[in-house]
Amino acid sequence: MKKNLIVLVLAGLVILTVNSCKKDDQSSLDRLLTISPWTLASVQVFTYVGSSLIETDTLNTTCLLKQKFTFAADKSCTYENFICRDTTNKGQWQFSNDKVTLQSNMVCRDTSNSGRDTTDKPFLNSQIMNLGGYSLVLQTGDINSYYSSTTKRVIKRWGFIHQD
Repeated sequence: MKKNLIVLVLAGLVILTVNSCKKDDQSSLDRLLTISPWTLASVQVFTYVGSSLIETDTLNTTCLLKQKFTFAADKSCTYENFICRDTTNKGQWQFSNDKVTLQSNMVCRDTSNSGRDTTDKPFLNSQIMNLGGYSLVLQTGDINSYYSSTTKRVIKRWGFIHQD
């Protein structure tokens, strides 16, 4: 009886050890991000003064092109049809050490408020609001936690979904 108990405990320890060993070098966040392309569902712009929301706007409501953000395991990324332009932008991505920020050096053409073309790194430091099996929500812009009550801030919230 005592011998059977020892064998059972040892078998349980072996099973726990095998199951807890890392199978590959990707974290679960990496797998969620790279499993398939992310299709843009919405872009909302929030304008604040201090912590007071002044205005909300939704962008790209008439775009007929699918905007796709693709992350690869080799840390490269592409964004197809950024701001509804028939282009493909490429760059590299990584998570911050605390896994709260997605960083991408991808350069994209954008349009300023005056209508002029500009270049920008829209996802240089993106706050991850949600990353799950079916949705990715990033916030960009003035996402600093420290601001005064009179500081004007503009935050873009990018909503992506997995879609075939």
